[in-house]
Amino acid sequence: MKSYPVRTYKDVHDALLAKREIALLDVREEDPHAQSHPLFAANFSLSKIELEAYTRLPRRDVPIVLLDAGEGFAQRAAERLSALGYTDVALLSGGLQGWIDAGGEVFRDVNVPSKAFGEFVEAQRHTPSLAAETVEALLKSDEDVVVLDARRFDEYQTMNIPGSISVPGAELVLRARALAPDPNTRVIVNCAGRTRSIIGAQSLVNAGLPNPVAALRNGTIGWTLAGQTLQHGSARTFDPQTGRESATLDESRRAAHALANRAGVGRTSLDEAATWAADTSRTTYRFDVRTPAEYESAHAPGFQGAPGGQLVQETEMFAPVRGARVVLFDDDGVRANMTASWLAQMNIDVYVIDDSTPGQLTETGTWQAPKPPASTTPSLAPHELAALLADATSHTVVLDFTSSANHVKGHIPGANWTLRSRLTSEFDDLRNLPDAKRYVVTCATNALAPFAAPEVAALTGKPVHLLEGGTSAWIRAGLPVEAGDASLASPRIDRYRRPYEGTDSAREAMNAYLEWEYGLVAQLERDGTHGFFVI
Repeated sequence: MKSYPVRTYKDVHDALLAKREIALLDVREEDPHAQSHPLFAANFSLSKIELEAYTRLPRRDVPIVLLDAGEGFAQRAAERLSALGYTDVALLSGGLQGWIDAGGEVFRDVNVPSKAFGEFVEAQRHTPSLAAETVEALLKSDEDVVVLDARRFDEYQTMNIPGSISVPGAELVLRARALAPDPNTRVIVNCAGRTRSIIGAQSLVNAGLPNPVAALRNGTIGWTLAGQTLQHGSARTFDPQTGRESATLDESRRAAHALANRAGVGRTSLDEAATWAADTSRTTYRFDVRTPAEYESAHAPGFQGAPGGQLVQETEMFAPVRGARVVLFDDDGVRANMTASWLAQMNIDVYVIDDSTPGQLTETGTWQAPKPPASTTPSLAPHELAALLADATSHTVVLDFTSSANHVKGHIPGANWTLRSRLTSEFDDLRNLPDAKRYVVTCATNALAPFAAPEVAALTGKPVHLLEGGTSAWIRAGLPVEAGDASLASPRIDRYRRPYEGTDSAREAMNAYLEWEYGLVAQLERDGTHGFFVI
């Protein structure tokens, strides 16, 4: 076993205060990460390192510090990152417990830097808000009110305030003047909890929207706790041209540009950003903050799609290197400037592309994450696997490495959901499965399964095959699928269930979540490394 350098709590703390580049990575699965971690420890699961490293850690010699809670994941992650070409990899002294023993503050939940920042903004700016009961009364009395839901569209479709319109965060300033052209119309901004409601409402206030603006206090959680009914499956959203009318757009653009300047946002060009990205001495992230549809239609080379509202909400997931440089692009002068104004206040060195032309947007489609080649594994076509499974004497066991949510939604009959991070003798989640002569590994589209295959072979000593095209190919072939959680070889810890998901969450859990959010400002003060400010 290779030995790696060790970094102490003080080493990390000093780097954060000095704004030196550092990637503090918690390589556990999302659920244990959400139970306790340092403020700027980005979740970077050992299971998916090959899929994420080159996108989330674009500079190979960036200082990396890995932590776990004593499971040995950090050592294994260090070995994988070193094999991928990363040259400055270290382990956190004592792991999570070492951080705590040294006096480091620890936080619960996910996307904590962004959520803590939202609470910090509200505490500093006293963002206007209205209780759920008040908003429902306004809606029922036919007052002139528009409710704008600042979450992703898929979240909005899951549950929404009756009559609300989906306007994801970065779209608010661009679209609100057109959606509420009468300055007497009251504008309410909501999300599931608090952060995107606060940031969304404060964005409209900062941008000088003449309407009365308020956040829905505690979002859909507050609505549910008030005993009020949510809608499901709604599809109300803005027309893509909304807010692009010349007079409206000019007003929004001036306001966004002024806010970005006040926050200290820099200016750059696509050519200069490309030069920065090639600089091996500094990490540069490049994000296109427009809608996914706009990004897929045409985008600049090297820019990852990151809708602005989600970039502010999940900053440490998109850009885990603290101290890095962030460059934002849009084609309207509003969304990138508004997003940048918030990132700058989160103590991030951020720049906006000015003066780009449509001819520079030469790529189409979704972001194609760069990843290393996987080891070669013999493969089986879906119909070949189906024949093996129909033959009881073949003793073929299927291992599914997709997310647990995907597996429960639908999988190959009898397939066993497995966490790649637990493919070691210490855990050996395979020991309780039926005796196998061979294993067949799969995942949704065969992104992850090829990397898991050699580890299954090493652990079991049995032949391992890869399902060609993954479970998606099985489904396209018209073969049967089953749903449910009856075949879980590993514990479902790959995703932390948020207390605000769905409407079946216990009231106690929702109340506890809100109490946790209220306490984040005090935690920020105790931690002392954030550098947040408010303009």
